[in-house]
Amino acid sequence: MGLINFERPRAVRWTHFLRPFSVLADLLYPPACAACGVMTADHRGLCPKCWSGVRFIERPYCEVLGLPFSHDLGSGILCAEAIANPPVFDRLRSVATHDHAVRDLVHGLKYRDRTDLAPMMAGWMLRASDGMVEACDALVPVPLHRGRMLSRKFNQAAELARHIAYLSGKPLFPATLLRVKRTTQQVGLGAKAREDNVRGAFGIAKGRENDVFGKRIVLVDDVYTTGATVGAACRVLRKAGAADITVLTFARALSEPI
Repeated sequence: MGLINFERPRAVRWTHFLRPFSVLADLLYPPACAACGVMTADHRGLCPKCWSGVRFIERPYCEVLGLPFSHDLGSGILCAEAIANPPVFDRLRSVATHDHAVRDLVHGLKYRDRTDLAPMMAGWMLRASDGMVEACDALVPVPLHRGRMLSRKFNQAAELARHIAYLSGKPLFPATLLRVKRTTQQVGLGAKAREDNVRGAFGIAKGRENDVFGKRIVLVDDVYTTGATVGAACRVLRKAGAADITVLTFARALSEPI
């Protein structure tokens, strides 16, 4: 009769070792809703009220712009905007509309240094990518200018991309796409002013052209509003030879389904 190994699996033993510290952490920092702060049962979750206010962008939607349709019109259907003004990218996917709890999460990460929100948000983004992350060659975050990076200390798009890369096992190229021109804040600008603001703002880092040429790229950002920023970034990626570009954001500015 063979020997019986009574040793617990390493992962199980490690979990038991950490359990007292987890209990202590919950006492010091009780689980709270990631959006509104009300007490919850678990960390990195939403309370029922905030969860019910999230408008997830699910099918049916435009295959290119990801705009949700109010009725299912069949597979492969494009919206009028995608037909009349085809974007420079191949497709856009977003988790949810930029309102209520989703807006609070975006602002928490971006303006209140809530980098602890990034893993949860990245998990939702991976699901919303519609298989595009799994099919891509690399993840590229929309960069900040080095001057703004110094004042903000981190790039929210890079944080999201880092966690998506960890969850998916895909390569992350955080230094391939650069913001070579410091622009003013896009908040409050109209569509035309946004385009003018980011024109010529991006470039490929010297010696990193092979990161893009012939590759299927997922460009990661926190919010898609008018598309001016990601449009400018995608034009640089396309010029550098990107074979396929998916724009993946956590939030999307949207009024109602079309």
